[in-house]
Amino acid sequence: MKNTGPLFFLFILGLLLKPNHALTQEPEEGNAAVSTEMYSDEFQEAFFEALKQKAIENYDKAIILLLKCKEISPNNEVVDFELAKAYSDGGNFVLAQEYAVNALNSKPENLWYLNVLAEILPKLGNSFEGIKTRIPFDNIQLRENLALIYYWHGNYEGALKVLKGIKISSFTANLVLKIKDSIAVKQNPATVSSVGQREGSSKGPLQSYYSQIEQLIVLKDYEALIQIASNALESFPTQPYFYYAYGVALNNNSQYKKASETLESALDYLLDDTELNNKIYRQLSNAYSALGNSSKANMYLSKIKPGS
Repeated sequence: MKNTGPLFFLFILGLLLKPNHALTQEPEEGNAAVSTEMYSDEFQEAFFEALKQKAIENYDKAIILLLKCKEISPNNEVVDFELAKAYSDGGNFVLAQEYAVNALNSKPENLWYLNVLAEILPKLGNSFEGIKTRIPFDNIQLRENLALIYYWHGNYEGALKVLKGIKISSFTANLVLKIKDSIAVKQNPATVSSVGQREGSSKGPLQSYYSQIEQLIVLKDYEALIQIASNALESFPTQPYFYYAYGVALNNNSQYKKASETLESALDYLLDDTELNNKIYRQLSNAYSALGNSSKANMYLSKIKPGS
C-alpha cells in the first residue's frame, strides 16, 4: 500500500513537528536557544527535501538527505520510517527491513510502520514469523494491526492465525466476522456472503463495493461509509446488504429516523440469510430505541433468531 498524497503528507508533518524530548528541554545559558532553532531548521530542510526527492524517484539523493536527518536526530522514528520506504523503493530491501524494524520498535502501535515492514518482508523471502524476536510481537495493538493488514491484502488465514489467542474485543470480533465472510466469498465465487446473488455483468463493481464497505465497517469510518453505501444503493438498489450498511452508517451518525426508513426498505429485498436478517433487525431495534419507540424496538429485537 502506497502512503502518498496530501493526507499522508500531513500525517508525516504532524509527526515531525510534534516536539520531541530534546527540543522541549530547558535551554542552557548563552546561545543554546539559537543553536536549537538552527538544529530544527536544518533537520526540517533536509527532511522535506528528502520527501521531494523521493517523490520524483531520486531515491539515492533522498537517502543521503534522510541519513543527514538521522545524524541530527538519531532516535527519530519518522526518519527510520522514511528510510525504510526509500531503501525499499530503491531496491535495497535488507536496509529497508532494518529501518522498518527500528521504526516499529519505537512505536509498536503505529499501523503504517507495521504496514511498510509487511510490504518489505516478502521481497526478502521473509515473514513476521522469521523476525518475531526482533519486534514486540506480543503487543496486542500490533497484532490487531497486523491482522487488519493481512485482511486488506486478502491473507485471511494469516489474519486469523495472528488473532488466535488475543483477548476478544469489539474490533477483533468484527474483524473475525469479516474475515470469515471473505473466506466464504473466496471459496464460492458464485455468491457474495451477506449480500445475496451477484447481478450478471455487474460482478466487478458489486464486489468492489462489498469490499470497501467491509473495510469501512471494520475501521468504524461511518462518515465515509455513508457516501460509499449511498453510492452502492444507487447502482444496486435491490441489494439488502447495502441498505444494511447505509443504516449502520446513519445510526452511528445519529440519523436514526433516516436509518429506520432505510433499514425497513431492506426488508423488501431480504433473502434467506439469517445472519444478515439478524443484523438488520438489530440495527432497526437500535434506531427505534434511540427514537424512543420501545414498542418497535422490542418488536424487531424479538425477530432476531438465536445462535447467530
